[in-house]
Amino acid sequence: MRKSIILSVLVATSLLINTNFGVANSITVNSCDRKVTFNAPPNKIIVHDLNMNEMAIALNLQDKMVGVTGVTGWYKKEGPALLKKLGNIPELAPKYPTLENLLAVGPDLFIAGWYYGMKPGGEVTPDSLAQHGIKTLELTESCIHLDQAKKRASMDLLFHDISRLGVIFKKENEAYALIKKWKAELASIKKTIGTKAGKRVFLYDSGKEKPFTAGKFAIPTAMIEAAGGKNIVDDMSTSWGRTSWETVASRNPEFLVLLDYSEDGSGAKGLLDFLKSHPAMGETDAVKNSRYVALRYAELTPGPANINAIRKIAVGMNPELF
Repeated sequence: MRKSIILSVLVATSLLINTNFGVANSITVNSCDRKVTFNAPPNKIIVHDLNMNEMAIALNLQDKMVGVTGVTGWYKKEGPALLKKLGNIPELAPKYPTLENLLAVGPDLFIAGWYYGMKPGGEVTPDSLAQHGIKTLELTESCIHLDQAKKRASMDLLFHDISRLGVIFKKENEAYALIKKWKAELASIKKTIGTKAGKRVFLYDSGKEKPFTAGKFAIPTAMIEAAGGKNIVDDMSTSWGRTSWETVASRNPEFLVLLDYSEDGSGAKGLLDFLKSHPAMGETDAVKNSRYVALRYAELTPGPANINAIRKIAVGMNPELF
């Protein structure tokens, strides 16, 4: 397929701005409130977090990678498997990298996000990296943390990030093929569900005093909707944040998405056991009937794993249809 056709599809979904293949083959893409220009594809990149590394792998960018960060820290049990897949590419920092961590390998691009490797006012930011000649590409979902235009989450967040990478690294064909495949899968799920009424869904990440969950700006809300459900706290004006057990119980979820950080599924069982012991949550339909699906971190942050995770949610809610 001709490049012009591929780019027209990408631009039609409002994923890129000011793409220019004119002078010196330079291109300019959106990254939060910034425009980032590349005169040639970057050759030495560092990628943060599991989900963004899975994006890079999906486009076969391993030969450009000089390091990763934030893969094995916290409770990310998937990290060692990802590092094994990456071979000799080193993890420079298990959690958030320092400026020194990044400068040590001399990258020309850092792929990360706000609260995905960077914090507003922190040591590692696009501004601080620019002083050392390093460009930054920000995860689109994370731009909400800069108080930018607050647009409800949709699956375009994923399509946006993959298509930008495709254009930057001259892998437009691969990016287009991935997006086409993903959209076909989502259309198939939607067709299978049909007009069946969507279930009320609550995503539980962690927290006993107050539950940590996904609001209207986090991609799980879009994922739940793509699976035919409704996030019961999609009125929370945040991406990820805390709410109250009273709020959740009063909305009586019919189905649960449990974020499982364990390797063997025991993490989800522990979350469900806690919910069963909770005086209010124990009376909700989802908890009483043990109706849930366990998903891993990379499945619930923007990345290629989102698509199969949506199918898992859909199947869990309506097993009789699949």
